[in-house]
Amino acid sequence: MKEIYTEIEINASAGIVWSILTDFDDFSRWNPFIRKISGKPQEGAQIEVYIIPPNSNGMKFRPKILTYDPERELRWLGNFWIPKLFDGEHSLIIKEISENKVLFIQKEMFSGLFVPFLSGTLKDTESGFEMMNHALKEEAENKYNKQTG
Repeated sequence: MKEIYTEIEINASAGIVWSILTDFDDFSRWNPFIRKISGKPQEGAQIEVYIIPPNSNGMKFRPKILTYDPERELRWLGNFWIPKLFDGEHSLIIKEISENKVLFIQKEMFSGLFVPFLSGTLKDTESGFEMMNHALKEEAENKYNKQTG
């Protein structure tokens, strides 16, 4: 098993951050890593996700949403090719620090037979997480500043 863990503080409410993370139609505009998600943001739904990690042509996969807990967590499980070869459980977590400040955690737990052979790819994935975290911070803080004027 291998875990990638990233976090960033965002000066915006959990509601604002959640609204951005669950507006799948808008991902291509602001998100440099997860370029597209299609499907319904609800527990049990199968979605289609298209990511472009740095130094990659990108990949498409069809994970199932395991957790949909508004303003707290969106978590899905995807696999590459066949289950148990290379599985990834991806979590987008919002922890409220104060009314208008959150800690955003993006992590993924990889498991399966191919994990040891794909460690280079996982470094690029971690860089993609960091890029997305910073873009989310900018998007959420801009939205918060417009609302509070």
